[in-house]
Amino acid sequence: MSMELSSLLHDLHLSPSPSSDKLLPSSYLPPITELLSRLQEKLIDPPSDSETNALIGHVEQLFKKADPNWLFSANQDEGWAELQEAYSNLVSALIGCAALPICEDDCSSLPAVAYRIVPSLAQAVCSALTALLGTMGNGGSRSGLLLALAPHLCVFAVTHFQDQPWTSSSSRAGARSLQEVLLRTGGWRDSPHLLMGDGTQTNEGEEEGKNRGIFGGILDILQPQLTKDLWHRCEAVKLVFAWTLLQVTRPSLSPHLSRLLPPSLLLTDNYRQENCILGVCCLHHIVLNTPAADLRQFNRAEVLYQALFKQLYTTDAAVIQPVLSCLLDLLVVLEKPPSSLAPSSCRRKPCRHDDVLRLVLTHMEAEHKLELRRVYASALPLYMDRMGVAVCRHLRQVERVVLGYLEVTDPPEETSRLKILEVLQKTTRAAWPRMACRVAALLRCLLKLLVAVSSDRQLSDSVKQKLMSETSLCLKLLDGCCHGDLQLPLRQVDSSCCCSEVLGCLATITGTTERCCSRTSET
Repeated sequence: MSMELSSLLHDLHLSPSPSSDKLLPSSYLPPITELLSRLQEKLIDPPSDSETNALIGHVEQLFKKADPNWLFSANQDEGWAELQEAYSNLVSALIGCAALPICEDDCSSLPAVAYRIVPSLAQAVCSALTALLGTMGNGGSRSGLLLALAPHLCVFAVTHFQDQPWTSSSSRAGARSLQEVLLRTGGWRDSPHLLMGDGTQTNEGEEEGKNRGIFGGILDILQPQLTKDLWHRCEAVKLVFAWTLLQVTRPSLSPHLSRLLPPSLLLTDNYRQENCILGVCCLHHIVLNTPAADLRQFNRAEVLYQALFKQLYTTDAAVIQPVLSCLLDLLVVLEKPPSSLAPSSCRRKPCRHDDVLRLVLTHMEAEHKLELRRVYASALPLYMDRMGVAVCRHLRQVERVVLGYLEVTDPPEETSRLKILEVLQKTTRAAWPRMACRVAALLRCLLKLLVAVSSDRQLSDSVKQKLMSETSLCLKLLDGCCHGDLQLPLRQVDSSCCCSEVLGCLATITGTTERCCSRTSET
């Protein structure tokens, strides 16, 4: 036994002090559980930060230099349970040394100075825990011990390998190294494999470890901190929860649904932008990776729908974008898409798709912020596809939105205009018998757009060409809706009204008329 370990045992009053020139005889070694318990007591209430660092260093040396057979010595059955509990308590105490300070309220984050000592302590703890894993290996009954410690180690590593105010480059490197050693020691391929395992059950009496995931164990650790009153008190809890959740896919997600939805909904309902976006991302991942039957059970899908629908009233573009995307996937869980139903059914039964589209179109009409207009315009074509012929219920609103958005420039990429032209094309194809009465207003708007784009020197050639070609396609489709009635007025446009580029576009329309009815029958 090395002199460092002898000194440690003497400091903990577990053995007499050896002489300076002799090593500690093996007969003096106490039970490892007793040593672990004494170390835990000292780590829980250290006198000062410097002594905490020194004690963590002693623990690291213990794991590096002590005999593994002594470190993991235990009697059968009850002895292993006692050893596992002792190691779990010690690891928890080590992690507690680098615990983040608690926020007193949910109004603001702690300043960076509040975390000044955390990175150095976290780095020391990472080294000690990495040494423990290096000594542990993965054989025999130790795999059960590894499986018990892995959730604590993973939560700690995830907390400190992210670029946050409580980390430094050194602590992040230490945390990443700890995660890598954990994966290597347990034989896991990557983080998702660590969380989900192999997806197979272990038969009674078989050695467990490699084929079991630790997702449930991590949720056990996080659950007490993810309540309505406590989740905002530690900045790292929500990040660890979100990181863990986003690594897990079906079918491993569904069994934990009752523990995943409440924290995700709490985050979604928070007034802070970053929390709301994180919550919506979690909900979207749950929707995509959970069977529809499980989501509909206990009215869960309806609860998610109401929470997301409420977010549509926000004016934050960064929030609206993921909300619209998540709602699109959630609506399929709640009801059949209107585009998949017979036209008569669509006419008689308005549904949640209609409610969402109606609210989106209402907000689009009044919106003047370019960033929000881009978000709405980008999401609208997907909703048009989902609605199909049922878009007839919303034609008046769609027409007002199209006319309003095509009149306002959106440099430099003209995202809003291009997406709205796509919306007009989809609407025309789906509802072509109802479009003839709207052609006059749309024709004036599209011709004005062609002239404005052709004379706009700020647009790049590629964007200008894209706008003009999409506008020409819209005119072709409208011409087909009114059975070629646009041919005569378009032929009357000459060089006195517009430039040669516009005339070239109009020539493609008057030369070939695309009938919407034939396109619709083909699709």
